[in-house]
Amino acid sequence: MNNTFLAIINPAAGGGRCRERVGPALDRLRAAGIALERAETSAAGDATRIAREAYGRGYRRFLAVGGDGTSFEVVNGLFPESSSPSPAPGSEEDRIPTLGFLPLGTGNSFLRDFVDGSSDSALEHSMRAIEARCSRACDVLRLTHKEGVIYYTNLLSVGFAADVAALRHRRFLGLGQFGYLLSIFLCLARLERRPFPVRFPGQSEFDSRRCLFLTFNNSKFTGGTMMIAPEAVTDDGLIEYVRWGPIGRLGLIRNLSTLYDGTHTRHPLAERHAVRCVEFQLDGPVDVMVDGEVFRVECQTIDVLPSALRVAV
Repeated sequence: MNNTFLAIINPAAGGGRCRERVGPALDRLRAAGIALERAETSAAGDATRIAREAYGRGYRRFLAVGGDGTSFEVVNGLFPESSSPSPAPGSEEDRIPTLGFLPLGTGNSFLRDFVDGSSDSALEHSMRAIEARCSRACDVLRLTHKEGVIYYTNLLSVGFAADVAALRHRRFLGLGQFGYLLSIFLCLARLERRPFPVRFPGQSEFDSRRCLFLTFNNSKFTGGTMMIAPEAVTDDGLIEYVRWGPIGRLGLIRNLSTLYDGTHTRHPLAERHAVRCVEFQLDGPVDVMVDGEVFRVECQTIDVLPSALRVAV
């Protein structure tokens, strides 16, 4: 097993700021005795390919250098085993990868579970954890859809949040924050509250009630500071499921601030469950937001790989 960290760098993250800041960060880690190699991405999917190939060559320690999108791609390079080279010999512990973070992108929602404050605070926290060789177990959630599998460590959402993300990605991505606000406004104007039938273990019927959104979470935050799943725990072997029913426009606007402090789960139309798996019964593909990325897939199941990853936090 190779104990060197492979830093997988997205130099375009953070509007190109990652390219400027990554050198001093890696120099500091090397000065602390951390063995490092580096690889840069140049296109979508590169981080997944690099991580998968490196895992097959015996690497078990990785640094995601960028934002949430970089981390998401790296995780999907480490899983699934079925599309990776044959599992390495040795104990299960030897096969479990460790993932550290250098949050030099625009979003780093996963780290909010472990550190409060700005992106600079998150970077300092991550650097210290890597220098101290600290890591902890982390679950990985697995979405199985009609065309394949997606792995994630933060959250998956369908409904309003996914609609906003999909609209911004497809029509307003070049407009920055204004594009995000415009997408929110347009989704509010045509507010859709529709069913996404799901069923948990022990339930005989699918829940087909209309809703504003459903989220299936491993950690608490999304969008950097929005606390969608205040009771989520990253290593409990459970999916934290949060549902907000068919709230109207005025109600959503009045309660929008509660999405940032987690008190939205107290709303009469909200509910939460901690479950080990979820089954879907959809009529076809829907937009989903997974760790900040947007896909259109026909969801089938979500389950948990308990403690399948170690994270340096």
